[in-house]
Amino acid sequence: MNNAPTTTVSLLKAGRIKVRYPAEVLTDDGTHVVVRAAWAGTSARDFGFVRFEEGDVFTEHYWRDRWYAVKEVRDGGGTLKGWYCDVTRPAVVGPDGIVVEDLDLDLWVSADETAVLRLDEDEFAASGLEERDPGAAAEARRALDELETLAREGSLTDLPGGAVAG
Repeated sequence: MNNAPTTTVSLLKAGRIKVRYPAEVLTDDGTHVVVRAAWAGTSARDFGFVRFEEGDVFTEHYWRDRWYAVKEVRDGGGTLKGWYCDVTRPAVVGPDGIVVEDLDLDLWVSADETAVLRLDEDEFAASGLEERDPGAAAEARRALDELETLAREGSLTDLPGGAVAG
């Protein structure tokens, strides 16, 4: 990491901090914020379709007006592993950092863009969000569908409002 400004990224789940980590701010145009961070896990995590581990670098894209975040994942040598997309409420960016609320739905896109996997739909259904906040639940489902469409069209790396690539 270099002399770029730093911030703290906080991911909330069910009103509690799930993970918090430091990140370099690469750009912030007032709507779209891009940060770079090292893998924040305390140990490697193998999902079956990808393994996140020490040395991995995440270039993370957050929007103040979109219900998702897109994280490009590379290994320590710079080889692209793929994109991990979180369905979240729009990011809140302030003096204490970037705060996003995880809404359980996720999408994984392999580096060659041939594997597009919808994840955690069972967790989303069990979360009770559809009963507590039907509007947010509808936005979450719409966001997951939008991400999947972008991935299947091969345009995940060219999201409106800011390119995700590199």
